[in-house]
Formats: sequence, structure tokens, C-alpha cells
Amino acid sequence: MTKVVDIQAYRAKVIEQRAFGSWEKRFGESYHINTRLSDLSDTTLHFLAQPGENSSVAYYELIMGILDLGPAIKFNYLPNKEQITVVDIHLFLADQVRFEIMRRLKWLINLPCIKFGLVEMVQGFDTVKSGCKGTFPELAASHPDYPAYAQLPHSERESFIRRMLRDALESFKDRLGL
Repeated sequence: MTKVVDIQAYRAKVIEQRAFGSWEKRFGESYHINTRLSDLSDTTLHFLAQPGENSSVAYYELIMGILDLGPAIKFNYLPNKEQITVVDIHLFLADQVRFEIMRRLKWLINLPCIKFGLVEMVQGFDTVKSGCKGTFPELAASHPDYPAYAQLPHSERESFIRRMLRDALESFKDRLGL
């Protein structure tokens, strides 16, 4: 009897393994092709939100795996154009991770990229980024700084939220008991 192979399912499994194999070892969690930021554990999210080399390597593992560029340790050997692409995606994902932290703290609402999976955000980076660019997360009305935020013109609200990132990381760390 001939065995039928679902090529789409096979390709998805290959991408899933390349994308998340390192993360499953690193974080001790399971991921799938449609994993979104909202599916990540608090501890994984906290790790990814930290600036520095450790989180950068984790992002490179994910991005380079999805784009089939090899392991993260080969980043410095990539052609400049591919390095720039990986860094651009890394910075975009890091922003989204930090916004997700703020959403979990109930500081933000209306995250424009919340509907996308990590694989989709990497593979369709240009499309996803431009689709999310016109809309920025909004400060929740329940946040104590909302009255000041609401007084600002829309063009200044993004900066206001970005200035809250350091406090958000500290609050999230406290919530985790770290």
C-alpha cells in the first residue's frame, strides 16, 4: 500500500522544528507553527524582553531557523544584507514582546500584531510590519497615567508608551517574583 504524505503538513513540521527546536531546549516548553506571543509563558516572555546578548541569541535562533539561515552562532558569517534582515526582525519582535508584557500587566490594549504567529511575523516581516505600523498599542484607561496620555496628540502617544517600557519590565519582574 502506498503511503500518502501531506506535503504542507511536512513543510510545516520542518519549519516548526527549525524555528522552535532551540527554544524548546532553551525554555523547556513546547511550541507549534502557530505559536503567538500570547502563547509564550511569562518566564519566556520576560527572558526575551531583556536587553542584551542572551535574548538576542534567542531571537536569532528563532529568526534564522524560520528563514533557514543556519544556527544563531553563524550570524556573524551571514552576508550583510541577511544580517540586517535578521536584526530588523529581531528589533520588531522585541518591541512586540515588550508590548505583550505591557498587555499582560493590563497597561495596554489594542496590540495590532497580537493576531500573528511568530513564524508568520518572521516569514512575512515586511507585510506584517507595514500592516501593524499604522496602528500603535493604546494605554488602557485603567492605567494611572491615562489622563496624561489622553491629553497628548496621537503623534506623541507612541513615545509616551515607549518611555514606560523600563517600568513595565520591572513590574513584570516583580510579578514573577524574580
